[in-house]
Amino acid sequence: MLQHLLLHPPVWCPHLQAGMRGLRGLYVGLLNTFFYTAFALYFPPHVEQLPTITSQTSGHLIALPYDESFLFKCEAKGNPRPTYRWTKDGMDFDPHKDPRLKTKESSGSFVIPNGKDIVKYQGKYRCYASNKLGTAISEEKEFIVPMVPKFPKEKIEPVVVAEGDSVVLECIPPKGIPPLQLYWMTKDLRHIEQNERVSMALNGNLYFSNTLVTDSHDDYCCFASFARIRTIVQKPSMALRVRTINSSQAGDGIISVQERKPRFLVPSNHMTTYLKKGEELELECIAEGLPTPTIEWEKMKDSLPKRANVMKYGKLLTIPDVTEQDEGKYMCKAKNSLGEAVHHFHVVLEEPPSWREEPVKIQLAEIGSDIHIKCSATGKPQPTITWKRNGRLLDDFPSTNLKVLDDSIIIHRAELRDTAVYQCEASNKHGTLLANANVLVMNHPPLILTQNYLEYATMLGKSVIMDCKVFSSPTAALHWRREDPEGSVDGERFSLLKNGSLQIHRVEMEDMGQYKCLANNSEGTASITTELFIKDSTRIVEPPQDIKVRRGSMTELECLVECDPTLRRELEILWLKDGIDILSNYTEDSGYNIDVGILHIFNVSHSDEGNYTCIARTSLDQNTASAYVTVLDVPDPPIQLVLSDLKDRSVMLHWLASNDHNSPITEFIIQYEENYWEPGKWKELLRVASSQYSAPLMLHGHINYQFRVIAVNAMGRSRPSMSSERYKTPPCAPDRNPENIKIEGLLPHQMDISWEPLLPVEHNGPGLEYKLSYRLLGVEDSWKEQMVKRHSFVVSDTPTFVPYEIKIQAHNEHGWAPEPRLVTGYSGEDLPLAAPENVSVEVLNSTLLRVSWSPVPKAALRGHLGGYMVHWWQTQSLLTTKRIPSERQTLSIHGNRSHTMVPGLKPFSQYSLTVNVFNRKGDGPSSSHISFTTPQGVPEQPPILRATNFQKNSITLVWAPPHEANGFLTGYLLQYQTINETLGKLNSVNISTPETTQWVLLDLGEDNWYKFYLSACTEVGCGSAVSEEGGTVSEACDGICQVSDAVNTSKGFHLIEGLSPGTMYTVRLLASRRVDASSIFEEVFETKKVSSKQALPSQEWFVGMMCAMAILTLIVLIGCFVLRNIGGKYAVKEKEESPSDPESRAMSEETPCEYSDSDEKPLKISQQLFVGDFKEDDSSEDSSVISEDKDCEFNEDGSFIGEYSDYTRRVSKEVNGHRSVTA
Repeated sequence: MLQHLLLHPPVWCPHLQAGMRGLRGLYVGLLNTFFYTAFALYFPPHVEQLPTITSQTSGHLIALPYDESFLFKCEAKGNPRPTYRWTKDGMDFDPHKDPRLKTKESSGSFVIPNGKDIVKYQGKYRCYASNKLGTAISEEKEFIVPMVPKFPKEKIEPVVVAEGDSVVLECIPPKGIPPLQLYWMTKDLRHIEQNERVSMALNGNLYFSNTLVTDSHDDYCCFASFARIRTIVQKPSMALRVRTINSSQAGDGIISVQERKPRFLVPSNHMTTYLKKGEELELECIAEGLPTPTIEWEKMKDSLPKRANVMKYGKLLTIPDVTEQDEGKYMCKAKNSLGEAVHHFHVVLEEPPSWREEPVKIQLAEIGSDIHIKCSATGKPQPTITWKRNGRLLDDFPSTNLKVLDDSIIIHRAELRDTAVYQCEASNKHGTLLANANVLVMNHPPLILTQNYLEYATMLGKSVIMDCKVFSSPTAALHWRREDPEGSVDGERFSLLKNGSLQIHRVEMEDMGQYKCLANNSEGTASITTELFIKDSTRIVEPPQDIKVRRGSMTELECLVECDPTLRRELEILWLKDGIDILSNYTEDSGYNIDVGILHIFNVSHSDEGNYTCIARTSLDQNTASAYVTVLDVPDPPIQLVLSDLKDRSVMLHWLASNDHNSPITEFIIQYEENYWEPGKWKELLRVASSQYSAPLMLHGHINYQFRVIAVNAMGRSRPSMSSERYKTPPCAPDRNPENIKIEGLLPHQMDISWEPLLPVEHNGPGLEYKLSYRLLGVEDSWKEQMVKRHSFVVSDTPTFVPYEIKIQAHNEHGWAPEPRLVTGYSGEDLPLAAPENVSVEVLNSTLLRVSWSPVPKAALRGHLGGYMVHWWQTQSLLTTKRIPSERQTLSIHGNRSHTMVPGLKPFSQYSLTVNVFNRKGDGPSSSHISFTTPQGVPEQPPILRATNFQKNSITLVWAPPHEANGFLTGYLLQYQTINETLGKLNSVNISTPETTQWVLLDLGEDNWYKFYLSACTEVGCGSAVSEEGGTVSEACDGICQVSDAVNTSKGFHLIEGLSPGTMYTVRLLASRRVDASSIFEEVFETKKVSSKQALPSQEWFVGMMCAMAILTLIVLIGCFVLRNIGGKYAVKEKEESPSDPESRAMSEETPCEYSDSDEKPLKISQQLFVGDFKEDDSSEDSSVISEDKDCEFNEDGSFIGEYSDYTRRVSKEVNGHRSVTA
């Protein structure tokens, strides 16, 4: 098949027809001339075709010894299939008849294996490919079998010359495959040194411009290296002997060394140098003479090109890649002190043949037409043109209608017999060009090669080309028309291309439809139909946005694309960074990941900064959007630190800023390091604005400094710069005195003085010490002085707490610091001597007290006033006759105050109180005790309230009394209201008997939900209320109703424990916790009875348990009695835990909740037991305590077992026949 020209990109939809993938191109099929050209001609398979060589051996073949075989390639196409024959050196050569050669059927190629007899295959080969229409020939290729190069074996006589004479040692290397490298060495492989006097020429000879005695050697060897065949050969060694001439013997007739002017040894005569364009020009001049001549080069009437190189001590001029401008005359000049010699070179540039106009490879002509074959070549010398037909000279084919005119062949009124392969060869001494021109003379009706019913697709506003590729002879006439809907293709938007295709510019929606291409010539007519579809364009609806990201973090760029639904499968989204495809040009470790239009960049680095482009493309169009990623980072370190203006106590530091990495520098930090006190430790010295690149630095004396600079931006600090040079300041007196002087009196008769010493860098010189001066304030005029090296001193034998004046001055070997400032301090303190007087109290309410006193005189303080301390403790609760052990509480009042408030007192209690003063040394004596009492208060909230025994019109409420009554309990206030869908009226019930702990509310509405509020009351009022909810039922529960925990809906069962044997039970599954709620499921069952044998062990176990509990109760009572006699009344604390959900189970175990030893009354059950569902009150903290009490449970009749208790101590007292409980 012939090559064809691709003119336009593909414009069809692969989803519409998979078979279209092979037609991605528009082919030239029609010209407005009489014949077709090879650039567009395509022959259908059934049309006969002339042979065309498609593959042949490139260049000459050299049989190198390390190659296994050598391929002579010749492949051709044609219809019928071509046959092959070869010639060698112009004679027929049949590879199939030589058993050593490897051949292949239906191929013209053959292989020559490397072996002993390979020399016989040396020669020039040409391939001929033929069928019945004609013969094509290949270029002639030479097969070269190199011989192993050798120097001739010969005995070379020594060369003897007089000192100062010139001499040439000849190499004359053997012929071989280039490249050739020559060099001279001795037998022990030492290179012969070359210089201005001794040099090797391009021909390999060794030239001595003049000789020295030291040139005498017996082992001058020339070596020739042939790299292609990996061979080095050596010429037999040569001896050079230089006779010494002593100039002092000239008077005796011996000739002295004679100086002479230059004479050229190379080249020997004027010459013209021919070379091809692009080669390297080498011109060589070697001259002899004494003194040794020097060589100069120049180009006549011009200057040497800049590409020229002078090598080998001036003896070789080279110009690489020569052009026409390098042609001309060159001159070399050899000079010494006695004269000069010149030589001229004429450089002529030649070229091998090249095509000026190569023959058209294939021409299809109709019968009777004129055919022109043009073959024009250029070169230097001008190539000669030789014409052949089917591999034979035209002279062998006499013809009346063929004429050769210079570089062209004209065939008039072509006939079928003129079909042939015509060869044109252009040759000069530098090479040969061969071209085969296939000429096929025939007539053929139009054959449209483009597929029928092909579908194209494009976007609105774009251009589209619809193909109509035609093979015909003579040339077919083509035209297009609209089919569906019918219409013409006239207008400026429609173009008929030379290859027969129809191009529509700026496509509109009405262009969609069917089109027909028609082709006709004198031999017949043909047509095809195509269809055009209009698609929605591809759009980037959410393009990536410019972002700034910190180095080391992760970021992403999003590219959201919409396209025509029919093109969605082939939609492709690509990402480019700075124009380079990320997916195909970056490795997995580069940190990029692409996921459905989102580009993720991990561990962002500086190399990730750049322009990122999202390309959304289909087979029909593409769209792009770009965003710039800016990488932020800390700055690079400042550079080029320089010190200037070096003074005793200051220096000027200069620097330059580096890359800020897209975040402007905000400031510079200057640090210093000194190598005496803290070597290697860098400290901050100064900060300057980002606009400054220099700063004056104030320094301390006697310090060896070096500096560095850190740049700061919003991302952080840069790495430190390189350190500056060191600068040492001279010593001087200290600049300042110690600060933060602290004066303390740890003992009454001494004064401890300490201060903050100077930093080591502030010493400014060696020998730092401090002068401490002190005197009594207002008493002494003279100073007492001490020289100390540490930073503390103790003054002994001082009066107690008297003021002193103190000053401290720094000093070193170079002088004193400035005059110090005076500081006043006191000597040691002692405990205060007096207590506050006139202490009085005012009880403001049941929990708050106001205390006042007279300040203690200064003389009695004996130190700095710290403040006053108020101490108080409860001595007795007015609810009981028993005294309470002292629990002392303290309140500190700092400063010189004479009154304070004491909060947190317990109501209805008796207290004692004292006041004392304190200083830094400690507390003074306490004032006299003052007693006072607090009035009654309101009770605490009752700890528990439970609603139970739900009936149609009544509910039973059960509660426990408050832990702290804070006075005489007078009763309870019970309030309740309905809370169905709306809140009902709030009703109240006053319960005037304080010992009551349960109440039955009657006359309630049937099937209502209530909220109850209960608060305890004293004479002062009622406390906060505890709340509970419960409701009446529409039908009373038969028997005892118990509600379980919430059922785990993820399980298919629920376990009910604690049932009695042989008992009838009803089980209901309810939607809510209310017993009157409608049941989802209900079933009646009876538990199994227990036999007497089974019951007996249970009875024995029960008796044992009851005995153990009785013994344990007796032990506890004895312990309580002993503790009461020893330390007063103590309550035995029981750990009380109710079930985790009191609404879900009934409690039936009777266990006492409290023991009491009040007024010698026996332990008793003070409250009734009850049964039923009860609910914890979320609003009461105490109710949560009850819920954890396992010992406080309810009996089936609804009364308490025991008395509620949760405190560490409990006091009970009978007052006026009523029992109140406080803590």
